[in-house]
Amino acid sequence: MDLPHLPALRSYHSWIANETLEDYSLRYAARSFRRWSPFVIANTALGGISFLALEAIGGAITLSYGFANAFPAVLVTCLFVFITSLPIAYYSSRHNIDMDLLTRGAGFGYIGSTITSLIYATFTFIFFALEGAIMAQALKLFADVPLVLGYIISSLIIIPITFMGVTMISRLQLITQPLWIMMLLLPFIAIAIGHPETARDWVAFAGSEKGGGGFNMLSFGAALGILFALSIQIGEQVDYLRFLPDKTPENRLRWWAAVISAGPGWIVIGGFKILCGSFLAAIAITSGLSSETALEPIHMYIQAYGYVSSDQVVVLAAAAIFVLVSQVKINVTNAYAGSLAWSNFFARVTHYHPGRVVWLVFNILISLLLMLLGIFQTLELVLAVYSVIAAAWIGSIFADLAILKPLGVSPAYPEFRRAYLPDFNPVGCGSMALGALVAVVCFTGTLGTMAQAYAAPIAFLTALASAVAIGVLTKGRYYRARPVTPFADPKRRILRCELCGLDYERPDMVHCTFYERPICSLCCSLDSHCHDVCKSPGGVLEESRASYLGRGLRNKIAPHMQQRLFKVGGILFALAIVTAAAILLTYRLLEPAAGQPRLESSSLLLGVFLALLPLLCIGAWWIVLSHESRELAERDLMASMEKLRQAQQDLASNERLAAIGKVTATVSHELRNPLGTLVTSSDILRRSLKNAGEPVSGELERMQRNAWRCVRIIEDLLDFSRKHRFAPAPLAIDRWAKTQVDELDDRTRALIQLDLAADCELMVDGERLHQAFSNVLTNALQACEAVQDRETAIRVATRREGDRVSLSIADNGGGMSMEARRRAFEPLYSTKAFGVGLGMPLVKRIIEAHGGEIRIDSIEGEGSTVTLVLPGMGA
Repeated sequence: MDLPHLPALRSYHSWIANETLEDYSLRYAARSFRRWSPFVIANTALGGISFLALEAIGGAITLSYGFANAFPAVLVTCLFVFITSLPIAYYSSRHNIDMDLLTRGAGFGYIGSTITSLIYATFTFIFFALEGAIMAQALKLFADVPLVLGYIISSLIIIPITFMGVTMISRLQLITQPLWIMMLLLPFIAIAIGHPETARDWVAFAGSEKGGGGFNMLSFGAALGILFALSIQIGEQVDYLRFLPDKTPENRLRWWAAVISAGPGWIVIGGFKILCGSFLAAIAITSGLSSETALEPIHMYIQAYGYVSSDQVVVLAAAAIFVLVSQVKINVTNAYAGSLAWSNFFARVTHYHPGRVVWLVFNILISLLLMLLGIFQTLELVLAVYSVIAAAWIGSIFADLAILKPLGVSPAYPEFRRAYLPDFNPVGCGSMALGALVAVVCFTGTLGTMAQAYAAPIAFLTALASAVAIGVLTKGRYYRARPVTPFADPKRRILRCELCGLDYERPDMVHCTFYERPICSLCCSLDSHCHDVCKSPGGVLEESRASYLGRGLRNKIAPHMQQRLFKVGGILFALAIVTAAAILLTYRLLEPAAGQPRLESSSLLLGVFLALLPLLCIGAWWIVLSHESRELAERDLMASMEKLRQAQQDLASNERLAAIGKVTATVSHELRNPLGTLVTSSDILRRSLKNAGEPVSGELERMQRNAWRCVRIIEDLLDFSRKHRFAPAPLAIDRWAKTQVDELDDRTRALIQLDLAADCELMVDGERLHQAFSNVLTNALQACEAVQDRETAIRVATRREGDRVSLSIADNGGGMSMEARRRAFEPLYSTKAFGVGLGMPLVKRIIEAHGGEIRIDSIEGEGSTVTLVLPGMGA
């Protein structure tokens, strides 16, 4: 059967095609794009450590649990984060993939990692909202900007910077880093020199919770539970580390320095900032501020800069500038990482990718909504709940990277391409689910207060142990859905995707068995028509491919309601977020009239939102249907173009065959007589000189052998150019196949094993079928003869396949290359030193004339199987 020859089926709009905007959001970071030095990338990654939520977290755990519990919790967390982050940073930097792509190949599978993408996206918009709220507090205190307007400003200012991706972000971090470091250290240097006694007050600070005056296991565990949420920050670090240049002997030390300092090393700076927040919160409380105000970083640094200058205007300006610079530096990272996470999530769920920039705005809108809801006031609760899920995820991925890969249970290379990944891998998905479930039960207090306090560490340890156990028990067989198919030319570094027509580097390409051509990982991710048949048995692949351009085309657009509902749900969620943000913004800006309770305004706006929901549902459904209609129209156009292309190819092939026939008829008449004379003369000479030794006898035999070869070539050309009449008759296929093998010589027959199980009759032309069978069998024998290092065999088998019958000839010879397999039915193409390449085209013509098809399955170096599929008597 001919494989479909499809032209470029997909085109991406300018946002996606421009990788300066897109930043390889769904794919491997190409070597040509990674033009920055290790220092620039490390500096860009470390620029995100400016987030002041660290100070707020340090202050929160200190005010609640006291220094005696907060300080050791910070040290333990720093050690934990460094150890668990190191393998993640290494594998991402080594293979140039972001957190989502790394998770796919590290135990979760292609669809399973959508869960982790959602967790990671949640981390980015939670911390964006926290940082945005901190910036809004600074704007209100410094310039009397209303909080709601401050939320909007802190959100919108990030979009133009993050729009250009790592190119613009790296410049921002490079410019602002010296100022930020100086402003961070200056107040603490002043305190250390001029007021060292404040450290004693900090160390003696007792929290508000019972047992905060000294070390307490429950308070220590509760502090750990909050701090463990920071373990996912490594995801934002590797979103930049993937752009490191390849490690070479020349840059080896600089490469490792960048990986360690900007990967797990972030927690060294982060731990220092947490302790700074702990210290400043304690100072703020002792100076008379309320605990709620003391947790706001702007007030923390007002207290800190009060030790630098006695001028309150200078102090307020310095604190505000430091907070604003810090928030811009971190929120570009939060927004950027969120856009990558949402891109990966929705691309897999909906097979649709409008571009990273769209999800950038979407992520910022969710963050704005959380700001308006007052997330900063629930900081401890949000982080305590989130840390349970985060710890389970980190436990699963750490188990794979640090234990299962070194043991050889999982593949050394974290595969991220859809074509080679199973949808779900029980190693990551199962262990994370188990770890999160156990930890949630602990967090509810069902298993006691101690288990409740240590829910996050329990989640990590449970996920770690179960991931190792599942991986060892399953022997890693769920990491790959099928073997990686090599490309035809192993030396080519750049390959062209034959769906979108763009060039990509080899690690970003896959061989698609549905289209039978190389395609990029993005086209592979977004294709909704193959339905992962590359991971299915051969029969499923052939049926899917056969119906692709036929009557089943329309069923390929949305064959499963589940996928359509996912699309509708995703779009409805996005529309609801935008609408809710707009209504909540209106509510927060609304100033009620005198005597009018705010509750009435909120009830009115809630009613408006609920009334809009049905319209939003209709709008989401309409968007999905419009998209599917456009896609259907494009597919119909492509199908028509393909049929036109096929008709052009058939016409060209017929013209070529006609020319071959005309030339053959003329040349054969002129060559037959001389070749006949040559054969006869060489035979006479051989008999006359039968007593002659070498080299005379050998040369005569070679002359006669080659003359007969020329005669056979002419006969093949004549036979191929003729239009044969077929005379179908009932034929018992099993008995016929056994007869064909029995008529062979003893040496050939000894190589063949029979497995005849069709037990039925076919309506075929026996003579023509014999010709096709002989050609395929000859190829199998020649493939076996070319192998010298092992025993070879040929297996002839028949089977019933519904109303059809298959006759297969399988050998364990040298196999066929991808190029040879693709061109096997092309007239005059041959990989042999002799022959004209008409054997397989003739086989194809004979089988298709009977209403059947021919399939070739081959692995280079292992052997080939040619299957002739013919209709049964009742078909």
